[in-house]
Amino acid sequence: MSSLIDSIKGKALLAPLAGISNLPFRLVARSFGCSMAFTEMISANGLIRNSKRTFEYLKSSPEDKPLGVQIFGADPEVMAKAAEIAAGNGADSIDINMGCPVKKVVKTGAGAMLMKNPVQAGRIIKAVVEKVNIPVTVKIRSGWSRSSINAVELSRIAEGEGALAIIVHARTADQGYSGVADWSVIGKVKNAIKIPVIGNGDIWKPIDASRMMHETACDAVMVGRGALGNPWLFRGIHRLLTDNANDYLPDLEERRAVIMSHWEKEIHFLGEKIANKTFRKHLLWYTRGLENSAQFRKKASDCNDKESLMNELNKYFNFLRQSEH
Repeated sequence: MSSLIDSIKGKALLAPLAGISNLPFRLVARSFGCSMAFTEMISANGLIRNSKRTFEYLKSSPEDKPLGVQIFGADPEVMAKAAEIAAGNGADSIDINMGCPVKKVVKTGAGAMLMKNPVQAGRIIKAVVEKVNIPVTVKIRSGWSRSSINAVELSRIAEGEGALAIIVHARTADQGYSGVADWSVIGKVKNAIKIPVIGNGDIWKPIDASRMMHETACDAVMVGRGALGNPWLFRGIHRLLTDNANDYLPDLEERRAVIMSHWEKEIHFLGEKIANKTFRKHLLWYTRGLENSAQFRKKASDCNDKESLMNELNKYFNFLRQSEH
């Protein structure tokens, strides 16, 4: 069990991102050195009801290892059963979501609402740990609000109930994804417990990962929105932490090749019709910040099929090549 935890120390992990962290996205991140990835959060109720749509989130492949499956729910027994199902479907670890601030999750007593109910949080962790023989991690927020920062309390409970690592998103639930992450909370958690602490929040560049590790002494970092259209961030973090090197950004040819590879993976796993819809957001992220990208994004938004999208992409990259010379 500890070998999985040992393998992540000093590394960068990919966060569970709702609507994004599917198998193709995880495989692209792994190709740039992401050492562990998580599924997007999966409903425990959906798993125990054998919902076909929920099981889609468990889709994986031999290259998609080690894989953390993140589950959410409010009932200890349901969460334990769901964890058992995930473990039987190839999960290498189970992550319990106690940080999602989305209303429809919170109103059921799940996600970040558990930050307000430490006793129930403890029951859930205990039930899951007792049910599976793979590592269990817990992802929390700093607290529910700035007036109730209780990440240290939750972390101690998680450690006491047998969790093998804690992931701290250094924002409060009421912040959502706005404002600035307060990394000092990660440091306080690290000082309070003995199990590994993974820091999460505001890692946009390799230097952010390096700073977070230096300032908080966390054991590893988790990258979320910073990886959108930017999977080479994992390469950058690895190079900076191991060789103190700063070069990691792709040239135009590599960027285009990664876009095409990601797109092909989406088509392979999801089918062309769905992929053409789902991949559009990635196209926008991959071209963000490039010259005239707003114009390209506007044109891409009007395309309805792969051929026209590809045509616009080729035209745009030809334009970028010409402007380089």
